Amino acid sequence: MAVTETTEVRSSALGLRLERHVDWMIIIILILIIGAASGFTLAVTMGDWEYWVDWKDRRFWPLVPPVLMMIFPAAVLGITWTKLRIPFGATFAVFSYTLLKWVSLYFNFNVFAGFPMSMVWQSTFIPLAILLDATIVITGSVFITGFVGAFLWGVLMYPVNWVMLAGFHEPILYNGELVTAADLMGFEYIRTGLPEYVRMIERSTLRSFADTVVPLTAVFAGFLCVLVFYVSWAAGTFLCRQTWVKKV
Repeated sequence: MAVTETTEVRSSALGLRLERHVDWMIIIILILIIGAASGFTLAVTMGDWEYWVDWKDRRFWPLVPPVLMMIFPAAVLGITWTKLRIPFGATFAVFSYTLLKWVSLYFNFNVFAGFPMSMVWQSTFIPLAILLDATIVITGSVFITGFVGAFLWGVLMYPVNWVMLAGFHEPILYNGELVTAADLMGFEYIRTGLPEYVRMIERSTLRSFADTVVPLTAVFAGFLCVLVFYVSWAAGTFLCRQTWVKKV
């Protein structure tokens, strides 16, 4: 009798251990899938624009990255909230993207190409994702989350990254000319074969001390993020209703 109970306890412990291993495997796979999908989307639409500091301009950078980045967090949040009532789908999606992108930046730009990480850091979206998840926890309403949380996602993109960006606005006297640190970086490291979208970035670059256009861009980005949130949420809930495996 004692031997049987001992065997059952060992089997139960082994089963729990296997369940934990499977759970960790599922989490790692989800991180890789969501992070790779988000990274591929931003890489195709923005390329190196998201990396170089002196390309983080005052008109297009506060607009395009937050709008495009809203796609996967909103869809994942729609799935986790609809199916499981788990309110950290947006944070999980952004964390997956951030983790994979930092690994890619470190090896591709720093180790292999030799650029310092201060020149090629990516934008941070984790505080914005936490804000989006917190909104749906507090309100419990998808409409309010999209109207308030998604709007703040777009509006707060520039302030959230300002801690890392502010130093590149510092004035420098260079050969008798007053320039910013980002301006000097662009002068000293000239990138050849630039893609076409860099032409419009040059018109609103960090090579200025003024930030007058940022508030207008942020408000417009907020409205676009609201629209993208509702569309992505609808796509995520649509996937929840699909039957992927037919029952026998």
